[in-house]
Amino acid sequence: MADDHAPHVAATLAERPLGGVETAFALLAQAFETRGHNVRQTRGGEVAPADLIIANRVPRLFAGLPRQGRRVLWLHNPAQYLRKPRHAWPLLRARPILVTLGPSHAATLPWWLAKGLGFRRVQIPLAVAPPFDTPAPERAAPPPVAVFTSNPQRGLDWLLRLWATRIAPAVPGAELHLYAGAATYGGDARLAVRIAPVLEQARATPGVRLLAPLPRAALRERLLAARCMLYRGDPGETFCLALAEAQACGLPCVVTPLGAVAERLPDGLVAQDDAAFAAAAIRLLRDDAAWTAQHRAALARGPGPGWDAVAAGFEALAA
Repeated sequence: MADDHAPHVAATLAERPLGGVETAFALLAQAFETRGHNVRQTRGGEVAPADLIIANRVPRLFAGLPRQGRRVLWLHNPAQYLRKPRHAWPLLRARPILVTLGPSHAATLPWWLAKGLGFRRVQIPLAVAPPFDTPAPERAAPPPVAVFTSNPQRGLDWLLRLWATRIAPAVPGAELHLYAGAATYGGDARLAVRIAPVLEQARATPGVRLLAPLPRAALRERLLAARCMLYRGDPGETFCLALAEAQACGLPCVVTPLGAVAERLPDGLVAQDDAAFAAAAIRLLRDDAAWTAQHRAALARGPGPGWDAVAAGFEALAA
């Protein structure tokens, strides 16, 4: 398993917040080991043959990986970047199986990969990380506290404006808690600069509390006490573990059709415009019966298949 960043191990999840791609890489490696495989994580330079060779996101990694074995490119971002020559040439040389995370993600593959050159394509959805893989209890409707746990660059400025102008005025005493920041992505200094303006906007918005990102165990406790998750989504969202984690907690969510977020909410609320989003949020924050129906629907689905099933899906590619 190759990544162009330092390898992450599953134990990291208990120690600090971690981004979705890094979480997935660590948990897949752990699942392979649990299933009895010998797993090597690398940034390149491996020559020993392997049954399955997984490059994470970047095709050029194959240049430093074994030539013997089934090659897989595990995609996490919208796949249009594969058109760029620096990605397309190593991809054409390696000719790996392309693994995407779901239908909307698969639709971002360039046509010449999907049809013209006949690359094999497989969809393998992600799974939630512990402790979100444990079924959550049914609970009574909590106080009107909404949460946001995604990247601040993904529609947080839009949500803050909608919160201030439409949602908060309709629900006196409601709060929006933001668990967001550069710490989730290893304290990336460039990201910290980019998100600084929207975090300042959050600090200046009444009823909004800007909180530090949390390790997943602590975050789950906060989600179990929240009323709903509000997230616009983003065209770059190809799966959204944040929403999957919220739903695994039985937390109702409101989203828009951007990216893959609607795939996480088969019984949820997908708002088609700003007015519908605000109305759905207000209803969940005020109406206990509406909240309970959505809460029970999320609990009925449960956390879904785990990382053992994801690992089995990858194993099948080596057959």
